[in-house]
This record gives sequence, C-alpha cells and structure tokens, in this order.
Amino acid sequence: MILERLHNNEIINNMSLESKFVRDQLVQPIFIHEDEKNETTIPGLGKNKILFESNIIETISDDVKNGCRNFILFFVPKTKSNNQFITSFQENILSKIKKEFGSEIEIWVDLCLCSFTITGHCCLFEGEKINYADSLEIMSDIALSYVRGGADGIAPSSMLNGIVHSVRKKLDLHDFKHIPIMSYSTKFASNFYGPFRAAADSSPSFGDRTSYQLDCTDKENAIESSVRFSEEGADLLMVKPGLLSLDLIQPIIEKTKKPVGAYQVSGEYSSLVYLADNKLIDFDSGLLETWSTFKRAGAQYIISYGSRYAKKLGL
Repeated sequence: MILERLHNNEIINNMSLESKFVRDQLVQPIFIHEDEKNETTIPGLGKNKILFESNIIETISDDVKNGCRNFILFFVPKTKSNNQFITSFQENILSKIKKEFGSEIEIWVDLCLCSFTITGHCCLFEGEKINYADSLEIMSDIALSYVRGGADGIAPSSMLNGIVHSVRKKLDLHDFKHIPIMSYSTKFASNFYGPFRAAADSSPSFGDRTSYQLDCTDKENAIESSVRFSEEGADLLMVKPGLLSLDLIQPIIEKTKKPVGAYQVSGEYSSLVYLADNKLIDFDSGLLETWSTFKRAGAQYIISYGSRYAKKLGL
C-alpha cells in the first residue's frame, strides 16, 4: 500500500525519484492566517508573506504559472485554546484550493498543535507532563478534517512517539488509505526556526521543546527516530534542519528504504536573504548551491521557501 501511495500521481512519484532533480521535488511552504488583521511580513524570509483567505488562490495561481505545484500549508487559527480545536476555517480553505486547482497541484498540510495552543507547544499537558493520549487523538482528528477538506497528504511535524501510527490508523479507518504521510521524522530542537515561529505564531510560552525534539549531538538517536516513524507507517521521511543534517540522509535511506527529504528551514533560508540584502552573495546562485548540496547528500525532495523560484533559476 505504501508503494501505491507514493505513485498516486505524477507529483508524488517525482518526489521519490533518486536519479533526477525536477521541480516537483521542491515543496513551497505557505502560511495562512485566519485573522486578516495580522501583519503580512515575515521577518527574514524575503518575499514570502503571510496569506489569508482573500489572497491564497491568487498566490497559488501565480506560483503554478511559475512552475511550482507542490505546497505545504501551515494554518494559524484566530483563536487559540488548550482544549478546543475547531478546523472549519482550514477545511474551507482546503476545499477552495482543491476546487480551483484539483489534481494540478499537491497540497500537504503540516500537522501539529503549536499554532493552535495557548502554550505554543506541540502537545497538550496535564499539569507539567505531556498528555500523550489526548495529544495523539486530537491531532489525528485534525488530520482527518484536513483530508476531508481536500488535503492530498498529511505532514506530522509533531515528534511525539506514536503520532504517525495514530494518524495512519485514523485515516485508514475512514477509507483514506490512499493519503500519504510525510513525517518530520528526524527533527532537532534547533536554534534555526526563529522566522518560522514568527510566521506560524508558535513560540512556546514556557520552557522549550527539548523534551520531545531531538538533541543535535546525538546521531544514533536521530537516525533511529526516522526508523521508528517509518515503522509507524510514514511514506516519506525528512531531516530538519536540512543543511545541518546532511550526514543523516544516506544512513536513513539505507535503514528504511524509503524516500528521505530535507527541510531548508527558515533560519537557513534567511541567512541567504541576509547575505544577499547586504550584497555579500548572489541569492539565486546561493540558493541553487544549497539545493544541489541537498541532492548530492541524497535528499529526494526539498522543502524550501524559495521553491517557487525553481523555474526562474533554470530547473
């Protein structure tokens, strides 16, 4: 069944190609806020903007005209809660996108609780302890709502043990066995997520995420994390931050025999923006160099904030 999901359509099939570098292997992140009063600028991410219901179709349409047709969406609800998670806004946006573009594009949706919760954490707490059962159940319900809205794939960025298994079980139970899961399977508690957290409004209100994200010094555990999520049922795996995890890609491929991608995270991308703004680097050449490095390391797909420029850069 996993093989069938990876060959569901041309875009997903291209994401798992090993020998070629094609545009469909580049995934463009998009932030969609429910509250249209929010600021649109994302510090550090260049021309990437926060989008709303009023301009999401126009933006994706422009991207498609420029050769980009693979997207990952990050939703930010207007109201945050630690116990009630309403996804009607997200379902409505997904329905509009799929009605407009159909199978012309691939829509992945990031799955986590950090943008939903008052705490800004990727899970729910009972006192000072993580409530695993409720966290997994609620995220699985949210994943189901995304798929019913029109999502083509689910991308759990939560690092909680059991999240992929829980989502897969929920989707299969409701006849969505064809929906692939792209797991953030090796995700470090990194210093390089700052611009993203500003865009996703997901900074923790207390503590940090070291209790449920990986230690960047622990190579063995980082590899085994991807193995674990692969065994839970993930169809595609990922390292994050990408440039800081190049040494892990091939070992994960060898152990899991599954496609492994890299997320060029906001801090990595913003360093190129900063250097270019200060005339210390040619942005286009620098971006292409980073992508080529990911491919050289074995990454079969790349999530990058510059994916929409691939055609312009010659891919």
